Amino acid sequence: MEVLYEDNHLIAVNKNSSEIVQGDKTGDEPLSEAVKRYLKEKYNKPGNVFCGVTHRLDRPVTGVVLFARTSKALARMNKLFQTHTITKTYWAIVKQQPEELEGRLAHYLIRNEKQNKSYAYETPKPGAKHAVLSYKVVAKSDNYTLLEIQLETGRHHQIRAQLAKIGSPIKGDLKYGFARSNPDGGISLHAHSLEFEHPVSGEKIKIVAPVPSEKLWQEITQGL
Repeated sequence: MEVLYEDNHLIAVNKNSSEIVQGDKTGDEPLSEAVKRYLKEKYNKPGNVFCGVTHRLDRPVTGVVLFARTSKALARMNKLFQTHTITKTYWAIVKQQPEELEGRLAHYLIRNEKQNKSYAYETPKPGAKHAVLSYKVVAKSDNYTLLEIQLETGRHHQIRAQLAKIGSPIKGDLKYGFARSNPDGGISLHAHSLEFEHPVSGEKIKIVAPVPSEKLWQEITQGL
């Protein structure tokens, strides 16, 4: 487990594409339990260790995940996420470059629970949630384009659904229309960084997650 940041209140790790953040019906061990075990062993803590989930990443997504080490830090981080006073930056590799080199996407998303998929619409629909993100092209390889994305809202599969809607599905994302899966079963979407005011000290914190070691990620992000 790659720890990116750690203090008495918070701990951030770099999630792999196969990992889940919180327990689900698969029964696989979630990252939250792995972090608890790490803290228990490192600090030789008796009894239960607190590890609060402040946000989630989809299973096939990589990158920075932040956990709270105290209930006070959890409550304060939850508030930061709810009020969107935390900056979440993602990197996505797509085959089809968007028409504009940078832009703001606004759609209405409807989540289909049975399919575990969200559908993006241009106009409001009953039960739909407004979804907004901004993106810009930051790098290119021979066949792919790297987008930097900032979320203004946090909807189910938001980046995946919105990029697919404009004809730029994420590499490896079969669910949203990419032609082939990635060898590791993940998708080329990476939670690159989190920026926020520390919930206790008030200090400005920026946590950056290195990209996966896979060749395309290394090539396309070289020099960034």
